[in-house]
Amino acid sequence: MRMGLAANALHHDHDDAALFRWLRACEQGIRELNLHLHAVGRTHAAIERSGYLSDYPGLARYPYGREGGLMKLVAEIVGMHGPGRTLDGAIYLIDPVDPSSIFPEAVALKRQCVIHQKPFISTVASARDWIEMERIQASMVPDAGADDLHALETHTLALIAHDAMKPQMMAYASDHFDVLARFARRVATGTTGQQLNELAWSRGWPQGENWVERFQSGPMGGDAQIADLVLERRCQRAIFFEDPHVARQHEADIQLLERAVTTVTDGAVCMTSPRVAARWADAARKRATLVPSPLRGEG
Repeated sequence: MRMGLAANALHHDHDDAALFRWLRACEQGIRELNLHLHAVGRTHAAIERSGYLSDYPGLARYPYGREGGLMKLVAEIVGMHGPGRTLDGAIYLIDPVDPSSIFPEAVALKRQCVIHQKPFISTVASARDWIEMERIQASMVPDAGADDLHALETHTLALIAHDAMKPQMMAYASDHFDVLARFARRVATGTTGQQLNELAWSRGWPQGENWVERFQSGPMGGDAQIADLVLERRCQRAIFFEDPHVARQHEADIQLLERAVTTVTDGAVCMTSPRVAARWADAARKRATLVPSPLRGEG
């Protein structure tokens, strides 16, 4: 498996920066998975200085961002001819106040990941979560260090879908209702929330009792309301099915939610691909059989 890797300057400029917190937590998992990391120049240099992934053959250096390194990652998400020139996703640890995080190549990297249904990972929590998901899918023993990410019975989940993606969100919720029902609280923007409640009632959830708490619609501020929950560390996971093919009138609100997630980089997981979200739900289901939650009991 090959993943692009980049981090804004804040996330690798000191010993406890986000990049190194991720490597400290997940170096063993990276090695176990034989994960190939195609790191943009400055990120690669920072890893070399840190001593993490020492002598690891799966770490490849790409040009610096100013030399086109991030642009090359975008092209390889789409897929290029030649050995080893197609990436399976990208880890881009974003500092939301770094101007380079909104450069065209940075925006395109996320957009192409969404279009091609590949993981786009922008926070430390998401990167830790993704490594554990892949470990579980590879039938490895759960990492106790990831237990906090799977304490779903204490977490809040946000479910958001643009109009064109609402059918996929409903299908996803139907297929993985058991996993989503484990969360202590579920929130959603307006129409998505209503459709999810109707789905839950059809599945036996008590009539009139909301399965999800409905916020305003996205254009009316629902994204901003959920962003506030994230910033207050009262929402730990967002599943946000975006439609990358249409102009969005409330783009600023969408970006606000995305910036909130990256602001609390260790505290929020965000998934934007139905395929990745389904893979995570399957892994969460498998992991729960191996590590029973004390809140659910052992029976």
